[in-house]
Amino acid sequence: MRILFLGDVMGRAGRRAIAERLEPLKARLRADFTIVNGENASGGMGLTAPHAKLLLEAGADVVTLGDHAFDQKDMMAFIDSEPRILRPLNFAREAPGRGARVYADRRGRKVLVTQALGQVFMKRPFDDPFSAVDAVLRTHVLGGGVQAAVVDFHAEATSEKMAMGHWCDGRASLVVGTHTHVPTADTAVLGRGTAYQSDAGMCGDYDSIIGMQKDEPMRRFLTGMAQGRFVPAEGEATLSGVLVVTDDRTGLAQSVEPVREGGRLSPSPAA
Repeated sequence: MRILFLGDVMGRAGRRAIAERLEPLKARLRADFTIVNGENASGGMGLTAPHAKLLLEAGADVVTLGDHAFDQKDMMAFIDSEPRILRPLNFAREAPGRGARVYADRRGRKVLVTQALGQVFMKRPFDDPFSAVDAVLRTHVLGGGVQAAVVDFHAEATSEKMAMGHWCDGRASLVVGTHTHVPTADTAVLGRGTAYQSDAGMCGDYDSIIGMQKDEPMRRFLTGMAQGRFVPAEGEATLSGVLVVTDDRTGLAQSVEPVREGGRLSPSPAA
């Protein structure tokens, strides 16, 4: 199976790139199943129901969220009516929606998708992500009940992300980090067969400070004072992520490569 994962969609620039370029990218990569992180698609903070529909209609099979999952209040109700949207697994127990589901690709092969939030350097404490992910992977055994399993680990610290990758090694097809908006250069298949990358990067304008227009973040760094709101940058976006090819029998990764298409970043061979 060929699984495409794209990192955090950032504002209007990211939405526009997904709407215009996701289907051609899927066709070029021959993707069987596509996951998009929509965490910052609406003004850089969360995801509205209309923007969620846009991402799904543009070709995402699943949209994952993150620590801003419910910043846009209409998501509180919409997520219960749309099973293709996942909030973090270790969010508050009272939160609507689910953090893991099994889906099917276009040939009927079963794909587990789950997301968890990290704890290190995050603004608020969340439940232990390792035990949460472990429980899901024990329930949906790779190569048994599911033909593939993808873990989106929405976290700040690369050390915590690496730990999650090794914790899931041999039990997931792909563990990929989101949240920090910068694609990392550590794409690899780990020792027991799980594909890994510390951060997928963002689908947004990289002539920015992690997707935001530069003036206000720069001012805060230089003066320590806020003068306005962060505003998403709106130049041409780079679609950033990974493509993993899995073995249908074992669910393990046969190969993984970064995806970077359009915008300012150097294109990847995959794109």
